[in-house]
Amino acid sequence: MLPVSSIDKEANREENMTIELNLKVNDAPIRTDYFVEGFIDHVVSGIIEALEGGGKIKDLNLIIEGDKVTINLNEAIVPINSFVSKIIKSTIIGMVSTLKGVTEVKNIRIIIHK
Repeated sequence: MLPVSSIDKEANREENMTIELNLKVNDAPIRTDYFVEGFIDHVVSGIIEALEGGGKIKDLNLIIEGDKVTINLNEAIVPINSFVSKIIKSTIIGMVSTLKGVTEVKNIRIIIHK
């Protein structure tokens, strides 16, 4: 196995980096640092890529309102059933409910642009 150069690591890091992550909970913007942005990006990317009809994120708008989860991936709605919707909702709420400034969660909007 060949060693990976620091240039290769940097190129890989830049390729997988989020250019912009916007998080709102109950319509209020939530400030995030580099670690939280990366964590949210990786978790959400894993979820989206695992879905049938999902894929790599260029532009994502994920909205959770009540029991409804809407995923707009690269300008196309990704259809999901109620089981998948519950898993996504529970995962995202679990992730953002621990962030500073978040109390009760009624709705969530995550926007990612890469």
